[in-house]
Amino acid sequence: MLEVRNLRRRFGGVLAVDGLDLDVGRGSITALIGPNGAGKTTSFAMIAGFVRPDSGSVRLDGTLMTGWAPERIAAAGMVRTFQVTQPFAGLSVAENIRLGAFLRTRQRRRATAEARAVGTRLGLGAWLDRPASALTVAGRKRLEVARALATVPRLLLLDEVMAGLNPSEINEIVALVREVRAQGVTILLIEHVMQAVMALADHAYVLAEGRLIAQGTPRQIAADPRVIEAYLGHGAAARIANG
Repeated sequence: MLEVRNLRRRFGGVLAVDGLDLDVGRGSITALIGPNGAGKTTSFAMIAGFVRPDSGSVRLDGTLMTGWAPERIAAAGMVRTFQVTQPFAGLSVAENIRLGAFLRTRQRRRATAEARAVGTRLGLGAWLDRPASALTVAGRKRLEVARALATVPRLLLLDEVMAGLNPSEINEIVALVREVRAQGVTILLIEHVMQAVMALADHAYVLAEGRLIAQGTPRQIAADPRVIEAYLGHGAAARIANG
């Protein structure tokens, strides 16, 4: 579904992403992991059109999208969330979600109905008429996903949607991501919470210093010496190997 080939981006003297190749199959959950500063978010930004790559290509269902504006990519069905959630605090939760729905319709009544349906489906039903500023961190994460889903994406890019959550909240978001996939949305996610990656991902790619160092199932990459050295550490790798 998504084909990324030889993606590169340099910021001054720093080569942030160096020749990324990545594939996401339709209906799958694919993870992009690695240490801080590995180039994950820059890769997301290039794929979703927020940063123009120096070279390389991005294709969705065979259509070349390299260099497209983010709103054009979103209209084509690929939408990203952001690690730092910034809802419009002066708007209600439903109004925030409705902003995403306006991508597909200009009819206020229809956009409102779709926003409320998406919000309810994602567990925000009791909060729809309350200010977005009243949400907890976990609630804001749900809102970020809901606003993206209101655009009716085919491919959803989730940027550390579980960052800052406690174990109980992580389990809730894992269940939420599974539900989104069950609704027919393909998912590419950046995540540091290996518990979530192990529970969700069909396939994972590992970046370190801008380069792809490994790919495979989560258990395969957890056993890869390069991944252990660059990212996981021996203790975490042993815990993953032991289930």
